[in-house]
Amino acid sequence: MRLFSRIPRYTKSQRIGVVVLVGIIIVLQLIFHFADFSSKSVFNLESPEILAFQKEIDSLKLIEIERRKPKIYPFNPSFITDYKGYKLGMSVSEIDRLLAYRKTGQYINTAKEFQKVTGVNDSLFAAISPYFKFPDWVTNKKKKNTYSKDGFALTTSSKYKKYPQKVDDFTGEKQDLNTATADDLRQVRGIGEKLAARILKYRSKLKGYMIDEQIYEVWYLDKEVADKVLQRFTVISKPKIKRININTAQFKEVLHAPYMNYKLTKKIFELRDEMAEIQSMDELKKIDSFPVDKFDRISLYLTAE
Repeated sequence: MRLFSRIPRYTKSQRIGVVVLVGIIIVLQLIFHFADFSSKSVFNLESPEILAFQKEIDSLKLIEIERRKPKIYPFNPSFITDYKGYKLGMSVSEIDRLLAYRKTGQYINTAKEFQKVTGVNDSLFAAISPYFKFPDWVTNKKKKNTYSKDGFALTTSSKYKKYPQKVDDFTGEKQDLNTATADDLRQVRGIGEKLAARILKYRSKLKGYMIDEQIYEVWYLDKEVADKVLQRFTVISKPKIKRININTAQFKEVLHAPYMNYKLTKKIFELRDEMAEIQSMDELKKIDSFPVDKFDRISLYLTAE
């Protein structure tokens, strides 16, 4: 009797509620079991509206694929770096042959010469050669110089006539390379308006030439012409440059120093983090692919203190 006494007692309204709830559940189960919810309409995938919509989707996909492809801008093949060559699809040996050729002081002046030096296959050559861009003096070789009686070279192009260049070598007293003007530089045979501007621009980038040999680093300045520049000019007043301490400097400070790039700067900071403090500049030579040939020049702008 005690067992039955524990069963909860429901009121009349509660019992009616339970019955209604059970009835609703049974009805819903019957509807779900016997009712047909399938759609009788046929979806035509070949309808003009669907085909037009699909065509638009496909065109948007193609646009997105083209947008994600790496863009190639016109470039001078003489100055392809390791990273640039890798992105273009060149092999390590092909890049090394190009860099070795450039170290001899020579430049690539034609597309065929590029293929001959690097040995790239015809398919890669056909893909990248349309983007080659050579300087004006290479593409306009047909222009010839004429010389006046007083020993000045006059070109057939009118924009150069007002900047005559001397034919004979200079044997007088040398001028300061760090104070030379564009007009002064144009007196050197082989230096035109553009080359003079490049020499001055590179001087500004370096904050002044520290040594004569830096003139050979000017973009597209031939060694023969650079030799003639140094016959007339030399570094007399060296700039006062505060060297950057790589142990305390910020990343951007080192990155903006001459001869530095992002990859080399990153490796220097990784070495600094690994060693806690770089004791001397010589330790930078331990970095993989560090440009040892430029170590003396990098040391003009960086220090380890």
